[in-house]
Amino acid sequence: MKLVSIPANPVPDHVVTGSIKTPDGVNLRFARWEPPPGRKGTVVVLQGRAEYIEKYFETVRDLRARGFAVATFDWRGQGLSDRALADRHKGYVRNFSEYVTDLDAIMEQVVLPDCPPPIFALGHSMGGAITIRACHDGSRWFERVVLSSPMIALRSGPFTRAAGPLARAMRLIGRGSAYVPSGHAKAAGSEDFIGNVLTSDPVRFSRNAAVLEEAPDLGLGTPTIAWADAAMRLMKRFAAPSYAGHIRQPILMVAAG
Repeated sequence: MKLVSIPANPVPDHVVTGSIKTPDGVNLRFARWEPPPGRKGTVVVLQGRAEYIEKYFETVRDLRARGFAVATFDWRGQGLSDRALADRHKGYVRNFSEYVTDLDAIMEQVVLPDCPPPIFALGHSMGGAITIRACHDGSRWFERVVLSSPMIALRSGPFTRAAGPLARAMRLIGRGSAYVPSGHAKAAGSEDFIGNVLTSDPVRFSRNAAVLEEAPDLGLGTPTIAWADAAMRLMKRFAAPSYAGHIRQPILMVAAG
């Protein structure tokens, strides 16, 4: 499995790439980087929705400079891993348990055999939510977990309260594979910088857009009804008062105010 390299975003040195197959038959693209001298263990980078390995090359360099080996992969339905629908721009998953299947497969087939312990997780957004669920459900892959803006809740408001029941109703009438209302196929991250709500960094924004321009197949449009329903059902579970008490790994969450 190739990695996309452009002058503004070259592939970090000492990489091994490939693909694995999950127990339910999904091919996942992965990359791992050897540990530098004086190794401190391995950081598994768990990406957010619509992200891909290439977006984390800078992070890989930073982690290796600090003594860590790195492993990461494209979740099913994004990057160059298998996508469930004929329209590859639709972000689709039936249940977030499928993402946990991806994580387990990567850990068992890539990280544990080939990466030095101790093993840590660095998860962003959707990747953070999947990591929380895996830890809650009994996975003991990671010594410690750091999460950047984990997807644990939506901003409260009238629309938020209606979104969950609406997504569930639309899914029950067979609209699960449709884009969410006002959704589209345009790849996330290819928008104009002016007015974007995700970052104030024009250099990194432009770099990511250049990667998508070089390799459009990496891109992913807006979520489907099924993905939104699955995400909101997971976030509802997070809200249970007893949920956090079942997590045993130390977790640091970092989020904007």
